[in-house]
Amino acid sequence: MKLQDIFKQALLLVFFAVTLNSCSSDDDNNMVNEGNSIADIAAKTENLSILTQALTKADLTLTLDGSGEFTVFAPTNAAFTAFLQAKGFATLDDVPTPVLKEILLNHVISGEVTSSSISTGYVKTLAKGSASAENTLSMYINTVQGVVLNGGTANGGAMVTSADIMADNGVIHIVNGVIDLPTIVTHAVANPDFSILVQALTRNDQPDFAGILSGTENSPFTVFAPNNTAFVSLLAELELTGLSDIPQAVLENTLKYHVVVNNNVLSTDLTNNMEVTTFQGDTFTVNLNGGATITDANNRTSTIIATDVQASNGVIHAINTVILPSL
Repeated sequence: MKLQDIFKQALLLVFFAVTLNSCSSDDDNNMVNEGNSIADIAAKTENLSILTQALTKADLTLTLDGSGEFTVFAPTNAAFTAFLQAKGFATLDDVPTPVLKEILLNHVISGEVTSSSISTGYVKTLAKGSASAENTLSMYINTVQGVVLNGGTANGGAMVTSADIMADNGVIHIVNGVIDLPTIVTHAVANPDFSILVQALTRNDQPDFAGILSGTENSPFTVFAPNNTAFVSLLAELELTGLSDIPQAVLENTLKYHVVVNNNVLSTDLTNNMEVTTFQGDTFTVNLNGGATITDANNRTSTIIATDVQASNGVIHAINTVILPSL
């Protein structure tokens, strides 16, 4: 064979080798290592077998088997069994697939968040409720004692029992409950900074605010939620010693004044000098100059300090002063 022919064959071999390596690299960019994705690990973990069945039923296995990074709070078999019993489902097959899909997505957040990076506050899950087509559901994480999600199992949430099971496309934290789609009340109860608000909403001489704000009638709701400091300041302003000193009608009207019905008003929907009609009937004005504030019917001002905490039936914006209607 001529030297020239040998040289040509060598060049062809190099070309094919480079081409094959390039194709292999492209494939690697789209797939995680076989057998070590989040879906793979769940399938190989005996205590997550119902989760694996649920992912298959909801057509989410490929999502958690592919590229990208996710953090999954994975309910155990016992958690799923308790959830099915509480909801009146005999088996997983009885759960409507669209409902199951959103519940599962409520356990997933984008990005890899290990236990050392988890902190108290709100994160966005991949789930959507009926209230908003654009703002995904929020999850409240409390790290004061362990890692508690949406207030723990007593509040439709969960607690992390085993953390940092690493996968090629993210991380799994095993939890002791199925995290239900949160309502306005779920988020209010989960966040300890709303504890006085919860006391006010559930005072025994008040309407069933907990039932109203957990339901769908007149939803979606937008709640401008005063934090604990706001209520303490209100009591001092009114020269009262406790929440029980506020007259029934005054408290009812004040609480309704913080709620907008039939509208999921996001922070991006707020405009300067916007007049907002409340559940109570009176209006307040939104001001955006120098930060978002509210001017109530008595010309008192409250600052919006946190926005867009999304629930399945509405949205919460936290404020630092209790606003008052015309009383």
